[in-house]
Formats: sequence, structure tokens, C-alpha cells
Amino acid sequence: MAQFERGDFSTCDVPRPGRPKTVITLEIIDQIHELILKDRRISAKSIAEQLGISRERVGSIIHEDMDMRKLSTKWVPKCLNVDQKCQRCQSSEQLLEFFWRDPNDFLSRLVTMDETWLYHYDPETKQQWMGWRHSGSARPKKFQVQKSAGKVLASIFWDKDGILLIDCLPKGQTINAEYYSSLLVQLKDILKEKSRGKVTKGVLFLHDNALAHRALATQKIVAHLAFQCLDHPPCSPDLAPLDYHLFPGLKKTIERSPFFVRRGGHCYRVDVVGRTTF
Repeated sequence: MAQFERGDFSTCDVPRPGRPKTVITLEIIDQIHELILKDRRISAKSIAEQLGISRERVGSIIHEDMDMRKLSTKWVPKCLNVDQKCQRCQSSEQLLEFFWRDPNDFLSRLVTMDETWLYHYDPETKQQWMGWRHSGSARPKKFQVQKSAGKVLASIFWDKDGILLIDCLPKGQTINAEYYSSLLVQLKDILKEKSRGKVTKGVLFLHDNALAHRALATQKIVAHLAFQCLDHPPCSPDLAPLDYHLFPGLKKTIERSPFFVRRGGHCYRVDVVGRTTF
């Protein structure tokens, strides 16, 4: 009534600053920051108990005022020393230098390879078993099945246009310099058939630092075939494109359809992953 008597007939709420944020002070922010620097894994609940403020206020300060997030740890294959890190940087710079000279030429000349294990039976994941259900339907169940003990080591060579050569290691053998050199000779013959222009320009070959790849006999074969090897830093499987780009999709494709393996100039049929018919 007093507002109407004063001539204020507005029906809208007057903006108010709200409750003062007495907890969010520079001193409190600095204290939270010090606790986090001492222990990166400390919880917001522990911080609230130590400082005597609410857990919600601690979360607001961490996310809004300090702009920090809690991230999970990233798994790495090996803790590299200083020399290995330097070599990794140098190798990456070398690849970028080759690429930026002529991106199209680099990709057209590049051939890479890697090995992977193909199991005789690889169970489908839960995501592959997903299916449509009504809201009242029970959740489907699937018994957990382990991968089979039987497996085959496949060596896969490919370029930007697709797979060039797949070789399954015979049972009881290991990949040594002699065996790997024979695969490189087969690769050269396939390149002459499918992409002679790549051979004419010069093949840029990228493989990892496995013992068979670094052997003296292998290096002689690579030089004889006129392949230009690109440097691959040690203990850096994350720089191998096949593990992330090719292998996951390839294994799913092999599980659904017949596959063919080329060995010694002949093609062999693989009905199921790793079960090769000779």
C-alpha cells in the first residue's frame, strides 16, 4: 500500500542483487588452489571439510572462478626419457616436413604396415548386441565369452587407396628378417601391378621398430627395393595409424564376411578370423 500511496503502480519485481557471496573471496580461492596443487586427486568434499564451506560452493569456485576440470588419466605405453622424447619430436617434424612439401605427393607415395593378432573367435561387444526394445521390456542378457586361445599374426600393408597385402604367419613360425624381407619383395611386385606410378616416384615406407624391421638383412632389402624409410621413434605405437584407423574396422569386417589372404603370389580364403584354408 505504501508504494501505491507514493504513486508507484508497477507490478514488476524490482531487480535485486541477491544474497552477497561472502564465501567467494580471493583468499578462499587461493586456499582452494593451494590444496589442489598439493593433491591433484583431492575431492571437493575434502576441500569443503577443510575450509568449512559447502561442497556446492567449492564446486562453483573450482569450475566457474578457477576454470578447472577433473580429467581422467591417459594411459601411455611407456615413460619416455629425454632422448626418446627428443627423437620423437624430430621424427614427427621430419614427417611434417615431407608432408608440407607436397601433401598430395606425400600421401600418394606413402605405404605403411603393422602386425596384429587375429583370434579364431573374437566375441561381439555389448554395443554390437544393442537392439530396440519397448520401454517395459526386460534388458537383454549376454553371457561373457573370452577370446579364443588360438590366434594368427597378420601383417598388413596398405596405402591411401586401401589394403595392398595381408599375410598370415604360418603356425609354428616367427617373423624374422628373412620372412619379413620376403614380404617386402611381394609388396614391391604388388605395387608394380597396382600402382606403378608409386614405384616410379619412389615409395615412402613407414613401419615400426620391431626387431625384424631393424635387422641388417631387412635394411639391405629395403635399400635394394629403393624404398625410402621414414623414421619411426621408439616406443611410440600411438604414431602407428593402423592401430586406430584400420584394425578395429577390419576385424569387424573379417568377422562378417569371407576374406582373402595373398601369400607367395597366391590367394587363400579365410572363412573365419584366423582359420585359413590352404
